Amino acid sequence: MQGDRSVFGGHGRRARLLTGAALFACAPLALAAPTYAQEAATSATGADGLTQDSVYIEAASASREGDVVTASGSDERALARFQSQTLRADRLTYDLERGVATADGDIELTNDTGDVVTASHIELDQDLRAGVAVDFSTRLSNGASLMAATAVRRSPRVNELNFALFTPCPICDDEGNPKTPSLSVQAEKVIQDEELRAILYRNAVFKVGGVPVFWLPVFAHPDPTVERASGFLVPRLNYDEGRGVSLETPYLYVVSPSEDWLISPQFNARVAPLLNTQWRRRFADGTIVARAGYTYDRNFGDFDRDGDGDFESNVAFGDRESRSYLLAHGRFDPEGPWRWGFTAERTSDKTLFDRYDVQSPYQDNGLYYGDQRRLISQIYAERQTQRSYVSIAAFALQSLRLDPAFAATDFRDADGFKVFEDDDTLPMAAPVIDARWEPEGPILGGRLRLKGSAAALYREEFIGSPILRPEIIPSDLTGLKGVDSRRVTLQGDWRRAMVLPIGVRVEPFIDTRVDLYSISDLPPGLEDGSDAITRGRATAGVDVSYPLIKRLSADANLILEPLAQVSVSSQSDLDPRIPIEDTQTFELDESSLFRIDRLPGYDLYEGGARFTAGARATLRWDQGRSASLFVGRSYREDAEPAFRIAIPDAPGQVYDPSGLASRTSDWVVQGDFTPSDRIRGWGHATFDGDGEIRRAEASVDGRWGRRNLASLSYIIDRSNPVDGPMNRNYQFVQLAGQQFVYGDWGVSAAGIADLEADVITRSEIGLLFDDDCFRFEIGYRRDNTRVRPSGPSEGVYVRLNLATFGGSGYDQSGVR
Repeated sequence: MQGDRSVFGGHGRRARLLTGAALFACAPLALAAPTYAQEAATSATGADGLTQDSVYIEAASASREGDVVTASGSDERALARFQSQTLRADRLTYDLERGVATADGDIELTNDTGDVVTASHIELDQDLRAGVAVDFSTRLSNGASLMAATAVRRSPRVNELNFALFTPCPICDDEGNPKTPSLSVQAEKVIQDEELRAILYRNAVFKVGGVPVFWLPVFAHPDPTVERASGFLVPRLNYDEGRGVSLETPYLYVVSPSEDWLISPQFNARVAPLLNTQWRRRFADGTIVARAGYTYDRNFGDFDRDGDGDFESNVAFGDRESRSYLLAHGRFDPEGPWRWGFTAERTSDKTLFDRYDVQSPYQDNGLYYGDQRRLISQIYAERQTQRSYVSIAAFALQSLRLDPAFAATDFRDADGFKVFEDDDTLPMAAPVIDARWEPEGPILGGRLRLKGSAAALYREEFIGSPILRPEIIPSDLTGLKGVDSRRVTLQGDWRRAMVLPIGVRVEPFIDTRVDLYSISDLPPGLEDGSDAITRGRATAGVDVSYPLIKRLSADANLILEPLAQVSVSSQSDLDPRIPIEDTQTFELDESSLFRIDRLPGYDLYEGGARFTAGARATLRWDQGRSASLFVGRSYREDAEPAFRIAIPDAPGQVYDPSGLASRTSDWVVQGDFTPSDRIRGWGHATFDGDGEIRRAEASVDGRWGRRNLASLSYIIDRSNPVDGPMNRNYQFVQLAGQQFVYGDWGVSAAGIADLEADVITRSEIGLLFDDDCFRFEIGYRRDNTRVRPSGPSEGVYVRLNLATFGGSGYDQSGVR
């Protein structure tokens, strides 16, 4: 055999052509052609031990007859390994005189990404410019397959497939048996232009489940190697009572690898079209994404056209006018510790997103988040190092919420319109500054952190509770201006962790804080309406925990961890003139119960001596299964009546939404469980001293079979003790899931029920088909939320997602 091997020596260029014949079958994958192992190494050795221009051949026999060199297998096929690729064929030949390389028999080539090419015969000339493959097929690593009776390489950049079929779907079932792909494109001729990076079809027939459903004389889509290319995306089709049948046809225009446009007009049967656009641009150190929409039409929704108090649903009213929205954000991270960004969010109509079903308008894209149904425009900058952080920002809000005083009712003004939250009662913040710094190395054996914060808030219109305390709100609000406030806070925090020999963890801490306030435009009767306020607080205390572990079996253990905190602070100074701006929402839970500042923000804080105790039990078993439970409560030396706010339906009474106003806090109960890798759940609740639930939330997620899943969640708020139209207590149940009932066919359902109002606020139920390649859903949906000012909406939805071709959504992470 040594003499046979010498046939290949010294023919570097010719040997490369033999390998190139095999590579022709994988031409769409743009693989390069290597040379044989006998050539001198000219590049670094790869993971397989071969250099870039070397090849390893293993064959039962190798011979030369005249100008024809042959390598063939016996029981096993001849094997060639090169550039992390493997070629197998019954017979490999190269004609030295003609410069033609061929491979015959059961040919298979696999590259390092898992893409596989097969053929029965391939032939290629010495310049890799022309060739042919018979019974060509390729299976890509993403599951797509391309097959053809013959494949011809017309030039270095053009490949032609005759009588071809392309499918992004599996062509074999789980047992390896052939199956009809759920989606495929069959064509008389397919041309791949590597320069255009496109695949062109002639006489293309689209098949679903093997059944022809659509024909096009010509069709094109990007080469599988193209990450993004211009073209139409999957349209969105649905039906809404207000708009009628609605079709959105998104078109992606790729300007460059770093820039693209999405033009997505929405055509509606009953109202004028809405033009949606999106521009994305990646810069050297950041990204800008800008969405916008425009239409020119009348308003539509619930309206009393006759003035008789009888509101009709989904009717057009008002004058035709321009209606638009802008949702833009940018983030830049240049070299160095600084980064900056912005958001610009505005809409001309409070109900535009609802009426035209604009997708995902409320997103967290900046340093601050406007929350659901509030848009935020901001500019910010951040600087971060290993030991320091500083941010400075300014922002303004636009609210699309109903007025809180009427959100729980169907109240309308004299013209029959829903009443919205007034944007002028929302603050404009400029600036908002947050900073912290830690010195390098321990200070007195512990960690020292210095913090600073500042904020300036301005309002055009007056707003009372819950921003202002009930005792300073006058009975006559006529002509009052919005209260403006400016605050500067300096804070120092020192903490040291120690573990005693018996295993007890002890963490002493010290915290000091100073606040400086400047308040202007206060209601009459408070001196001159402008005040400067200074206050401070000092706290010292210790956290103690003693984790105990007991092994129950070889794969199960129980961990019990009692926790306690003792702290002493100076008495709180909660001046009623200070607006409550940053403590509007609060949730007492396991993480906040042991904090020094348990209330968010700076406007409210606790003082005096307090003791907090809790215990956590965790059971772990069977490799990843677990369950845990925490119970805790806090005790304070004195009650804090300033934490109570006025009841909206009974202004003369107050209630405690925080659970911290009394000497004893609410009980905090929190737990989670994962009994298997298919079921998980968690729950959290706070109970007052009488054992009544103040707030609770629980959720359970489950999976069964391969694709069946369901999620159930429940949330309740009982903090307001007085019923009335402005009582914002709530109780919701949310359910979502899908169940496959026959093969790839199934049903899906989702819904939210408002148990307080005894109404299903949102619901949808549909039929789905999903074979991991092609997902199609059609169903009925209804939106009956109170926050939907344009009235209840019901209609039909259609969702389509196609492997390789894309889905009915648009991935916002595609710009490189």
